[in-house]
Amino acid sequence: MHLITDERCTGYESYGHPERPARITDTLTKLREQEDIKLTWDKPVAVEDKVIHLAHTEAHLKRITEALYDFDGDTLAHKNIEQHARRSVGAALRGLELSQKGEQSFSLMRPPGHHATQDKAMGFCYFNQIAIAALQAQKLGVKKVAVYDFDVHHGNGTEAILLGKPNTAFYSIHQHPCYPGTGTKNVGENCFNYPVAPYTKREEWRKVLTKALEEMGKFKPDLVCVSAGFDAYAHDPLAQGTLEEEDFHWMGESIRKLGLPTVNVLEGGYSRDLPKLIFAYLKGLTGK
Repeated sequence: MHLITDERCTGYESYGHPERPARITDTLTKLREQEDIKLTWDKPVAVEDKVIHLAHTEAHLKRITEALYDFDGDTLAHKNIEQHARRSVGAALRGLELSQKGEQSFSLMRPPGHHATQDKAMGFCYFNQIAIAALQAQKLGVKKVAVYDFDVHHGNGTEAILLGKPNTAFYSIHQHPCYPGTGTKNVGENCFNYPVAPYTKREEWRKVLTKALEEMGKFKPDLVCVSAGFDAYAHDPLAQGTLEEEDFHWMGESIRKLGLPTVNVLEGGYSRDLPKLIFAYLKGLTGK
């Protein structure tokens, strides 16, 4: 298992903001101390503008690069945010490289990406790394690419970018009502949404997650890009999910049992238990 990270991603923060550096630093501590999984430590690759333009407009890249003012109340114009966001993309692309060699990986980076649309930064997200990785995979010759998003918040940006794109499919399992308020129904012919009500019992959450996996299987993808969010956890402060640590282990197992190349990218997850949730997921991915 390759763990793709760059500790420079901890170099920005805003006091009291839930998307904080400790999400990464605490998880790194956990993963360095554990002995259950053999990790190969890896780095993001460099990212050219033309690759970002697979998913984002030129005006959007310019806006992120300049970062003259906050994008919204939650998505701030941090110093060097373009470089931080670009490295998150680079980590997803490194995961893509590894997937094509038959190797597993997990991108442990911030900022997350799945709310970023073609021309808008929002929801803590600046560049949509999972969508970029999916579209870059197609450029490299992967025929059919699916995105499976189990973050508690709807991946509205990924949906907007992939909508109508040939040989792609998007599957999002998320709480509704919840930020950003989208994802109540399927969109177009390739974007499939599975909204779950707040406080839904974890057994029902699993059933919905399983249904989405089964539907994705019918698409017969050659690559699965996973937006791995851990905020459907019962003690996450930003939503009303009910999942526990063992559910994320099960989720990792479920992805592994697909027997397909995968790209795994950290999205949300804001509880202090995030390190053990990620560890559980990685154990599931590796069959531990």
